[in-house]
Amino acid sequence: MLDFIDVVFAFLQYAKNYDGNDSGIERKSLHTLRVAKLSKQIAMGLNMPPDDVDLAWFIGILHDIGRFEQGRRYGTFVDSVSVDHAELGADILFRDGLIDSFPTEGLKNGWRLLCERAVRCHNKLSLPEDFDERTLTFCRLIRDADKADIFRVIATTTFEARVGTARSKYTDEPEASPAVMDCVYEHRCVPGKIVRSVFDNHVAKCCMAFELCFDGTRQIVSEQGFLRALLEEKEAGGTVWNEKEMEQLAIVRAELEKAWGRGI
Repeated sequence: MLDFIDVVFAFLQYAKNYDGNDSGIERKSLHTLRVAKLSKQIAMGLNMPPDDVDLAWFIGILHDIGRFEQGRRYGTFVDSVSVDHAELGADILFRDGLIDSFPTEGLKNGWRLLCERAVRCHNKLSLPEDFDERTLTFCRLIRDADKADIFRVIATTTFEARVGTARSKYTDEPEASPAVMDCVYEHRCVPGKIVRSVFDNHVAKCCMAFELCFDGTRQIVSEQGFLRALLEEKEAGGTVWNEKEMEQLAIVRAELEKAWGRGI
């Protein structure tokens, strides 16, 4: 059986290598622990075997390892102006050997490659077509758990705090661009390369809900209420959205409810 306490201890020991007074590092540590918990909850809802539930939790602990080094090197957690944090994390873990500092006794054979693929792909717009169904299930699970907690992060953290030194990349256009709204109508995630403004970014984060894979995750997100808050209110500590932006958020909500087949 996987030793949960020792795994968490190994993770926190790694995080201690980074500035403990940095609120961004603190947020990433909390996010990691919450995503692991959500991964376990979603896996249990799928009636996965106990060993697979443990593996889902373990992937949650590993998934954002790259964020810590990304923040130290670049002063931002925005991949498009720094580095792909999932690729960096997978390399740190499985190329540089950090994974060997984590207890893994009790994990099934094949866990290493599965974990590497799940970590490396957790932030991608799509998954490789050649993955086997078991690998795809764990990839979808960590992607769902990650999104579910990101809604909380966005709803409780200022935009400036989240993007750090990348703030200058974003304009203050008074409404979402047509390209971003096209993604809304097409019920898909927004590619980072078309996000230009602060409000584009906000809409893009809400659009992550279109691609939640499991109904259990959608239920969790509904019960949390953070996505609903993002669709109804201003961003945490940010500028109050104008009338046009509020109209666009109403469209996002309507399209999400259409895609989900129920209320948010």
